Amino acid sequence: MNTTVHVLYENPDWNPPLVAGLEAQGFNVELHFLDGGLIDPSTEPAEGLWLNRVSPSSHTRDHSSTVPLAREVLFWLEHHGRRVINGSHAFELEMSKLRQDLLLRRHGLNTPKTVLAVGTANLVAAARTFDGPFITKHNQGGKGLGIELFNSADQLETYLNDGAFDPGPDGKIILQQYIQAPEPFITRVEIVGGRFLFAMRSRTDEGFQLCPSDACQVPASNPDVCPADPSSASKFAPSPLTADDPLVQKLVAMCVAEGIEVAGIEFIVDAEGNRYVYDINGTTNYSGVLAEQTGVHGMHELAKYLRTTVVPKLAVA
Repeated sequence: MNTTVHVLYENPDWNPPLVAGLEAQGFNVELHFLDGGLIDPSTEPAEGLWLNRVSPSSHTRDHSSTVPLAREVLFWLEHHGRRVINGSHAFELEMSKLRQDLLLRRHGLNTPKTVLAVGTANLVAAARTFDGPFITKHNQGGKGLGIELFNSADQLETYLNDGAFDPGPDGKIILQQYIQAPEPFITRVEIVGGRFLFAMRSRTDEGFQLCPSDACQVPASNPDVCPADPSSASKFAPSPLTADDPLVQKLVAMCVAEGIEVAGIEFIVDAEGNRYVYDINGTTNYSGVLAEQTGVHGMHELAKYLRTTVVPKLAVA
């Protein structure tokens, strides 16, 4: 009997490439939309693999209940011994930029100065600890929304007093050292099952809404999907980074050690060539345009990993 992959999700626009990859590997696929529902702790979940595809940006699509519900669903699945790809530990990391920074530091990776603050007075106080420009972002990030650049604490204080500041879904704000890159791009390293897939460069000259999913490359007037540049075929390009790069090796080792099976990890390079890692995306997506250029189709690689590595271990357990 074929194994069923149960996909936890809240954005249906991201599902087609994943479903195609899973079905190409012979999996049955069941989609579970998470925004409302019931959990009976005495009832066992269905057999099969469970793949967590819930994004920290769920609230921006009017699914404010998704993340809290996903936390309970993941605990329920793991309590009953189900195999979950990117389970509770990976999920909690994705929901917190602060935790990501701590994890990256633990594994010897260079990160920008990062501080979490809640409340106007604490935001301004934290800003005064930065020597130069800094950015603010939501601790529970997603789609690059909420990112603002400030040159001083006074500038931030004025902005806060104007009432236009977006505190995000839970009021926890990250202040982070602004890294001035000599070229307007960041690099994203894609990892699946402890293996480097590829790296890509994402242009930042038009903002930080850099979801690579083809579904996200639509005009911002559509409220149901990620707002991004419709002409973004040129927004993403292959990176010359290889699996032998010391930074890539550190990122892969971190993912293996922490049980993060699917990740897109971003870093930026300053004028001196220093590389700063700042974001771990567990609900990673892949660009179809880039896949055609590189020959690496991310969702198909994920499905292959499940078929060749996860399923055999599941059968033995």
